[in-house]
Amino acid sequence: MEGFDILNLFIVLISAWGAGALIKRIGYPSILGELLIGIIIGPPLLGLVNISSTLTILSETGVILLMAYIGMEINFKDLGKASWAGLLAAVGGFIVPFILGYYVVTLSGGTSIAGLFVGIAVGVTSLATKSRILVDLNLLDTRIAYVLMAGALFSDTLALIIFAGLSSFIDAGSVNMSEILFISGKIILFFLFSTLLGLYLFPKLLKWFESKKIDNRTFYFTLLLLIVFGLSELAELVGLHGILGAFMAGLFIKDDLFNKKISKDISNVFHDISVGFMAPIFFVTAGFYVSLDVFQTNLNLLLLILGAAFIGKILGTIIFYLPSGNGWREGLAVGTGMNGRGAVEIVIAGIGLQKGVISQEIFSILVFMAILTTLSVPLLLTWSTNWLKKRGQLVKQYSKNGYLILGANPIGLLLGKHLKASDKIVFIDANKVMAEQAERKGFESIHGNALDEPTLSKASAKDFQTFIALTENTEINLLASQLANDSFYIPEKFVVICPNENNEGAGINLIGSASTLFASRTDIKPWIKLVQSSNFREIEMKITEETTTRAWVKYQLKQNKNILPLVIIDINGNKRPFGYNDTLIVNESVIYIE
Repeated sequence: MEGFDILNLFIVLISAWGAGALIKRIGYPSILGELLIGIIIGPPLLGLVNISSTLTILSETGVILLMAYIGMEINFKDLGKASWAGLLAAVGGFIVPFILGYYVVTLSGGTSIAGLFVGIAVGVTSLATKSRILVDLNLLDTRIAYVLMAGALFSDTLALIIFAGLSSFIDAGSVNMSEILFISGKIILFFLFSTLLGLYLFPKLLKWFESKKIDNRTFYFTLLLLIVFGLSELAELVGLHGILGAFMAGLFIKDDLFNKKISKDISNVFHDISVGFMAPIFFVTAGFYVSLDVFQTNLNLLLLILGAAFIGKILGTIIFYLPSGNGWREGLAVGTGMNGRGAVEIVIAGIGLQKGVISQEIFSILVFMAILTTLSVPLLLTWSTNWLKKRGQLVKQYSKNGYLILGANPIGLLLGKHLKASDKIVFIDANKVMAEQAERKGFESIHGNALDEPTLSKASAKDFQTFIALTENTEINLLASQLANDSFYIPEKFVVICPNENNEGAGINLIGSASTLFASRTDIKPWIKLVQSSNFREIEMKITEETTTRAWVKYQLKQNKNILPLVIIDINGNKRPFGYNDTLIVNESVIYIE
């Protein structure tokens, strides 16, 4: 039996890896491939693998670790900023599909209790699936991500409170308000306790360990696992799903709790174990629960419940989201993200089946609805967020901001002049004369070696969103960017890469979220001399057709233009550096010199 489970695990993992890689090649998150391959290799089609206790335990563990990792990537203060919008999205995204689901069942001949169960199942959302999608689509730094996280917390809590009341009615034969109040009180106490633990007890405990000179990564990783699984179990005990406890634990595991190296190592370990290994098991095995028989038994009811799920969730979110002031288009994107169901919905449906409230047929429909709505999320969320991006309405919600620029040469100062209009700028330069020149131009400047960690600390590097390295030395640019990434976790890096240099050791592929500045290898020495002599023209060109920055540069070269693109101006007038991994959309502009 153990060997059989190991073989199942091997098939699931290699299938998840292959399908995820394939689906990402065509531009969609790997979760979509994992769910589809689960349907193919599982009981619905080929039946190569069946659910087992081993896969169940690993998948549940994977979701808990995934939620802890997502919590680590979310800034708690920014989540609080999105709480009002998240509450609106949660209420609208729950109430409207709840009502539609109830009436679909009752008007189709089902009982009122069955209608209420289906309404709850249709109204909930999946925090786990949406979290993975946000990772895959690189949306964790947007306001939508924080609204979705806050909305999922509110939505699942609301659903479980109503579910608790409905369960007490079924068990007791009447609505027991005291039981509802008791469960609600336990949930409130859970969040209060989690907050107290995260903000006060946990930091003091870590400081005590630090005072004992404990700096072992394995020790702290084990401690974090105990906290994650402890809060997950506590969430289960008060009637919430364990993933909410894991998410709450992750929210308080922040960079400043440990030294920089341990914090970075722990974050990488959580990512590799959850996103890379265990969470795919959950998403593949989720496909095992799809029952294709529902297409033959009651196709009409299936379509009606799917309609209630899709229309109710998205339309309800849009309508209730309007008072947030963020616009109906963002409400549409949030609604598409809230549309995925998963673990909580299946748990509720399973309990309904166990209590005899819903039939096996309705249970199968609800499972299929959970899978299909989840499959739709990466497609619809990709479309809706790309639409917002093209309109310049995809709002970033950074906990960091500003540009830290290495190299106070004339090109750096010219670039800084443009970026200063919308954000703070700090220069670093080892040449004291150039550092002083930056100060005379009105910039804050640090004189020092950017390859020394104390210099970046003096510049408060940990508070910056973007690091730009544009010295004449490619190796220094790469090494400094790597230090900014590894020790100070600066999310975005732009690096000048000179042509015809063989850079052994550090490389741009080794630096997280790094982009080649100017979207091509560039020798900036002649450009520095050109700007220094003021013998150049600065031109702004409007974009009339969507293209990539690299394709734009290649087109200009074909026109025999000798240019250096500096910044992109979006349709709202905000400027960003011209880098390799970017898309130019219609009505944006590029400022370049020639």
